[in-house]
Amino acid sequence: MKNVVLTGIGGQGTVLAAKVLAQAAQNRGWQVRTAETIGMAQRGGSVVSHVRMGDGGERVHAPLVSTGRADALIAFEPGEAARIAHLLKPEGVLVSASRVVQPVTASLSKEVYEAAPVIAALQARPGRTVIVDEAPLLAEVGSSKVLNMVLLAAAVETDAIGIALDELKDAVRACVKPRFVDMNIAAIDAAAASVS
Repeated sequence: MKNVVLTGIGGQGTVLAAKVLAQAAQNRGWQVRTAETIGMAQRGGSVVSHVRMGDGGERVHAPLVSTGRADALIAFEPGEAARIAHLLKPEGVLVSASRVVQPVTASLSKEVYEAAPVIAALQARPGRTVIVDEAPLLAEVGSSKVLNMVLLAAAVETDAIGIALDELKDAVRACVKPRFVDMNIAAIDAAAASVS
């Protein structure tokens, strides 16, 4: 069983990334269950997607990943990674974007939310942590809307998910509107080259 959790802020493409991952797993013949918990996502709230995949031919009975059971956590924002990190196995892989998205609550506080201390805490955990410097990759592709594919490709390159890049690209072709396919595949290629 492969358990993957994706987390981000509403509008970052978390749900689409989960759909693409689930499609890649289904294309392999794996049974898949997914679920999303979306809190005020259209207003910048947290989005958490669970993807459970029966990579050994087993049936997947429940869609939610339990505490300490995720093989991989893909975070579109460091603070969201810290908030959901309890779902990861101690040896699980964490892939996170480096740029922070200021939450609405930050405007009500005198404290400034900075990435550095959060990222340092994430890197101090026992499992592998990959912090993706997404800005140059998004600039290379020419769109910030492909952050989801950048992070998904980076996670695939860690081998924690059991899906290959070509399978990820096939899933993009099946899930993404045709006019956006090339841009998403370019993002996958750029991310894979940066992580390898």
